[in-house]
Amino acid sequence: MTLDLEAIRRDTPGVRGVTHLNNAGAGLLSSRTLAAMVDHLGLEATIGGYEAENARRAEIEAVYHSIARLVGGRRDEIALFDNSSHAFNAAFYSIRFQKGDRIITARSEYGSNVLAYLQVAQRSGVEVVVAPNDPSGQIDVDALSGLVDDRTRLISMSHVPTGGGLVNPAAEVGQLARRAGVLYLLDATQSVGQFPVDVNAIGADFVTATGRKFLRGPRGTGFLWVRHEVLDLVDPFVNDIEASTWDGARGFQWRSGAQRFETWERSYSNVLGLGSAVDQALEYGMEEIGDRAIRLGDLLRRGLEGISGVRTHDLGVDRCAIVTASLDRMDSAEFAQRLGENGVNVSVTDAEHSQFDSEVRSVHPLVRLSPHYYNTEAEIERTLEVVSALV
Repeated sequence: MTLDLEAIRRDTPGVRGVTHLNNAGAGLLSSRTLAAMVDHLGLEATIGGYEAENARRAEIEAVYHSIARLVGGRRDEIALFDNSSHAFNAAFYSIRFQKGDRIITARSEYGSNVLAYLQVAQRSGVEVVVAPNDPSGQIDVDALSGLVDDRTRLISMSHVPTGGGLVNPAAEVGQLARRAGVLYLLDATQSVGQFPVDVNAIGADFVTATGRKFLRGPRGTGFLWVRHEVLDLVDPFVNDIEASTWDGARGFQWRSGAQRFETWERSYSNVLGLGSAVDQALEYGMEEIGDRAIRLGDLLRRGLEGISGVRTHDLGVDRCAIVTASLDRMDSAEFAQRLGENGVNVSVTDAEHSQFDSEVRSVHPLVRLSPHYYNTEAEIERTLEVVSALV
């Protein structure tokens, strides 16, 4: 289908007040998603929280099915979380690491994931190995292949980094992991919702994502996809009445699917908001969303590269809608502030969020601009005019 941009923008209240190029931080909610959340809060206030959950049980269950459709998985492979970091940790800390095991990751890995690796290295004697970049700046799959050995327990990386526009070759890494019989954890926080992500085509064992970014869902939402074949190879590090059933004595049994990674309490207003956002993405079509988002990112990147005194810093063969840039005459914090004063929302990257990247590139902090499909070419042009006035 062709995206009806006018209708989409009518359903996005935020576009009337700002040029929002911070979708890698948090996308703008649609009116439909906002209504789903407010309606459920109203129901909780009217009849009670437990009663509202029971009344909306079918809609809540449908959220799992929608997420499964979005990523190409099964309903019983989906677990809901309050953010992507908790989803990532639920998968990562469920792996039974032993002294001498190796975790292989990428230079572009996200900072919180890196800290988890370092903690397990300190706690369990695991070795953390960083695969080099290829000449384009993405993970070097050939070099990665040479690093995988019989001690390798996990390959874990971010599909799209937080601090740049490259798209790592996730499916090539998946093929390598499958051949080697190594578990593969993919952080898809910046890719799910931005362009199509098919977990089976990628070949991962775990995929984590958030609702608040390119999916345009509420903050406080995330999910984990777990390939059902690996469930018995891992051991969830948190147990809960949602995750397992008591055996009547002094034992328990894990739930049959990915639900074993969940905890019982959650915000059902947020869950339903996430479901609304996912359904909207499915309705518009991820191919169409991805094509437009990446096209706008390319338009913005090329426009910035044409302005004297501006540098862009995105790596990789394939690039997405995230664009990182700096000004020769102004630091990134002031650059972002000046854009904000002109009604353009952006973020600033942080070296502490990209530790391994910062070991080889002294570029952070950078201004991160991230358009999405509901942005317009006119907004991109206006942003370029603002930047031109700043150099």
